[in-house]
Amino acid sequence: MIHLSVMLEEALHHLAIKKDGVYIDGTFGRGGHSQRILEALGENGRLLAFDRDMTAIECERARNLSQDSRFQLVHAPFSEMERFITNAELNGKIDGILLDLGVSSPQLDDQSRGFSFMNDGALDMRMDCSQGLSAAEWLAQIDEKTLTHVLFDYGEERFARRIANAIITTRITQPIKTTRQLAKLIEDTIPIREKHKHPATRSFQAIRIAVNNELGELTSVLEQAVKLLNHQGRLVVISFHSLEDRIVKRFMRDESGVKRDVGKLPIKEIDIEKGVLNVLSKAIKPSANEIAQNPRSRSAVLRVAERV
Repeated sequence: MIHLSVMLEEALHHLAIKKDGVYIDGTFGRGGHSQRILEALGENGRLLAFDRDMTAIECERARNLSQDSRFQLVHAPFSEMERFITNAELNGKIDGILLDLGVSSPQLDDQSRGFSFMNDGALDMRMDCSQGLSAAEWLAQIDEKTLTHVLFDYGEERFARRIANAIITTRITQPIKTTRQLAKLIEDTIPIREKHKHPATRSFQAIRIAVNNELGELTSVLEQAVKLLNHQGRLVVISFHSLEDRIVKRFMRDESGVKRDVGKLPIKEIDIEKGVLNVLSKAIKPSANEIAQNPRSRSAVLRVAERV
């Protein structure tokens, strides 16, 4: 299956690539964004890409792009970006950072990864299969109260308590090890169906987010991005669900204005702590044409800010 990079043209446009600039692709995936960034760079430009998924590091496009001396691909989550950039002595010299969040189409389509309930497979869900607990292992040891909070907070699942109780009760006699097993359990537990949405959709999203600490990783990399970007450096983020987008929106808003309430006391302008980002546009959505070609792009939201 051909992998289509979501909002590719919009991302490239808002990165405003300089020929001799230094850029970061925080989520290499299958390299669609990275390849286009490299095509826009001159011979003195540079691109560093990160991915925590070893299958992305070893894919054909990664092997091809790695022949380019301007390109470096790092097997690490983007939360470790600052460490690598510091070691490369590039702090404050980055002209653009692109983050394409969430799970990729190749991950969803590979039933052995356990991200999707559409096909049966081992209940893994780890973006980096070399470390951490799989979703099956996580479900085997999580307590009911925490599981309820995860399903409600990360999946916005209104039947979170009922589903958590069913999982805890079932695992006593039968370990939950496959995607089909978990999806069927949730399907049998939920009393009301949403139109055009599988009953397990929200729960699978919530468990995946928890297993990979996705929201913690996102918060961390956003804070690092402010330190890494050059003057007028761009931060471009593509989100796929409201939890991610809310974090990105609030971060950009908070870093673009006065950072604390100075009260009514007389205070000098120079003493007022201000953010260092300028939000360049409202939320950008994919075009109708892109959604028609790639239905998975329909929930995407792109936000862009500039370092000032």
